[in-house]
Amino acid sequence: MISLQHITLRREQSLILDEVSLDIKEGENWVILGRNGSGKTTLLEMMTGYLFPSSGTVKVLGHTYGQVDLREVRKEIGYIGPSLMEKLTLRDPVWEVVATGAYAYLRFYQQIPGEIKAKAIALLEDMNMGRLANHTFGTLSQGERKKAMLARCLMADPKLLIMDEPCAGLDLYEREKMLAEVDKLNRREVTVVYVTHHVEEIVPLFTHVALIREGRLAGAGPKKEVLTGEMMLAAYELPVEIEWEEERPWIKIKRGGSSI
Repeated sequence: MISLQHITLRREQSLILDEVSLDIKEGENWVILGRNGSGKTTLLEMMTGYLFPSSGTVKVLGHTYGQVDLREVRKEIGYIGPSLMEKLTLRDPVWEVVATGAYAYLRFYQQIPGEIKAKAIALLEDMNMGRLANHTFGTLSQGERKKAMLARCLMADPKLLIMDEPCAGLDLYEREKMLAEVDKLNRREVTVVYVTHHVEEIVPLFTHVALIREGRLAGAGPKKEVLTGEMMLAAYELPVEIEWEEERPWIKIKRGGSSI
């Protein structure tokens, strides 16, 4: 699905990514985890073709970037991130915002086919948001907007879904509702790549974790092999304990371990 080989990115005198190699196979769902500024979002930009490495190769869905029309590849990639949500029109009805995902539009300027509207409403109903379908997008809470963005991504039945901190800014209640929808993606034939700062967002859907520290991989592989005290210490420079409950990890700082 995704192959990053020896990815290096330099900006002037700064080394943003340093020899990162990562392979994401069909049937795997990955979380990219790390501190602020570690290079997580930069990796997503490489995967979507909005940023190119200084050296190394990027291959997504069988296509090598630099040798393919990226517009065609992006038709098979769903993306949720803060920059996209800011571009949507707040006065449009929610179902219409969702429906634009079928064509990767930001807004419709022509009649919308009935089957597209029906699919948008069905996705909203599946997320328990059917009652909000005719409300304007601007009246939704932050959590509801992000669920609508997820529905919008699913309109095009993507093969790959990339999510950049979809729970950022949400309170505990809204976060758990959003994570419940993310976990339901196991019913779909889609590979998910999810960036977060927070270990507790790694719901059972996710099979693998990549730990990023200062532009380098600190660890990558099956989640229970990577999410260990030793690995987390290498990535975060804090001694922690990981506890698992129903395939979901929870973290706590060891007493007296923090030097902050």
